[in-house]
Amino acid sequence: GEIEGKDACMLLLRDILISKEEEQLLDNCVLMVIPVFNVDGHERKSPYNRINQNGPTEMGWRTTAQNLNLNRDFMKADALEMKAFLKLYNAWLPDFFIDTHTTDGADYQYSVTYAIENHQNVLPETAAWIKNSYIPFIEKDVEDQGFFIMPYIDFKDRDIKNGLLDWVTPPRFSHGYTAVHNRPGLLIETHMLKPYKERVFATKALITSTLKIINNQHDEIINMNKNADKEVIDKYIRKKEKYPLVFKFSDEYSSRRYKGIEAVKEDSRITGDKVTRYTGKKFEKDIPYFNKSVVTGAVTLPDYYVIPMEYSNLMEIIQLHGVNVEQMQNGSRVIVEKCKFKNIKFPQRSFEGRFIPQFEYDSFVDTVEVKRGDYLVPTAQKTLPVIAYLLEPLSPDSFVKWGFMNGIFEQKEYFEEYSMEPIAEKMAEENPKLKQEFMKKVDSDDKFKENPRKRLSFFYERSPYFDKQLNVYPIMRVIKILN
Repeated sequence: GEIEGKDACMLLLRDILISKEEEQLLDNCVLMVIPVFNVDGHERKSPYNRINQNGPTEMGWRTTAQNLNLNRDFMKADALEMKAFLKLYNAWLPDFFIDTHTTDGADYQYSVTYAIENHQNVLPETAAWIKNSYIPFIEKDVEDQGFFIMPYIDFKDRDIKNGLLDWVTPPRFSHGYTAVHNRPGLLIETHMLKPYKERVFATKALITSTLKIINNQHDEIINMNKNADKEVIDKYIRKKEKYPLVFKFSDEYSSRRYKGIEAVKEDSRITGDKVTRYTGKKFEKDIPYFNKSVVTGAVTLPDYYVIPMEYSNLMEIIQLHGVNVEQMQNGSRVIVEKCKFKNIKFPQRSFEGRFIPQFEYDSFVDTVEVKRGDYLVPTAQKTLPVIAYLLEPLSPDSFVKWGFMNGIFEQKEYFEEYSMEPIAEKMAEENPKLKQEFMKKVDSDDKFKENPRKRLSFFYERSPYFDKQLNVYPIMRVIKILN
């Protein structure tokens, strides 16, 4: 349904290959084009697929035939299309990536908006090039081609009065994915209310501008990317700086000139409330732009992770992401750091076909026997950010967050009261400290006091019968290999 990119690329390729008007755009770069990524959605054509969008007359559908949105799938790779893309992407590892879309949302004067990661999720050299070279160039060049352009528009708390809000894009999205491969990635979002022809040519203008700067600064970009591949290892493995995984935006802001379309609120008999209507009247004003990100969650990465061979299903996806993995040829005793989850909650509905747990966790040290056939993932490789996002439970796009191992949260063994009650009596008799803890909970928690099952569970969970692997994350951080 968001199909401007296909037509824009076809027009651009005609200018490069047929009329030769833009053939210089290939002087210093190799251009790869995927005209249609979501083939299923492309073929599901209808005039009624995107209610908010002004043309084309017929358009495709947002998701694949499995009802998966590919632009949420870059890390978990559930879709066959994504698996094919990841093979291609990681075989070539492009120095710059572009993904084309059509946005929903408020009306404004801009034909095209964009996003490109330049916060703490990219290295300083890359962020500096994007902020100081790339963005100023493409904004001027696109406007010189006749199109208003703006960073992706997201109003703070969905109200223009509060200003514009930037965001740090997780790697489930395309341009967040290229960031964890130490490469710039551009998201193009044309505005759905603009005529289709205008959207196509605005997309073409931004792609063309990007190719211009890539051709002019090709050596700088290649060296920048090579430096980034080395720096992630030096910074986060050798120097052991904490790797950032969770972000928020501070109350700091800059001012940004905004070209909007006035809106009014009108009464609606259907909704029984007021509904926004855009008048078509243009305005310009300076509004706050909240674009200062703060790291709120970071981890020190180990030299290795251990993945038990029982989770070999993860290997296909890890390797599709270009990560090198070693399989243990011999058993070994290893001191590891483990995580145990707590305060676990599941949503009532799935998201992208998966039930995503919310949790907190505590870490503890243990000595384990790593078996022959278990997998060792070294972190001293250029895909280190990908590894961190896949394997660290703090990550919003980790395997555990995407529900790949929800079985670890399920209790499988239970007690009968007649079996557990005499054991609980004996435990209380032999352990005065435990009995004191139990009585304190009885006195302070009425719900606990009045629930016989919970009272017995108190002892069961502290007994040798309780499953010690329940809620324990099976992927381990290696501290030291003993033999």
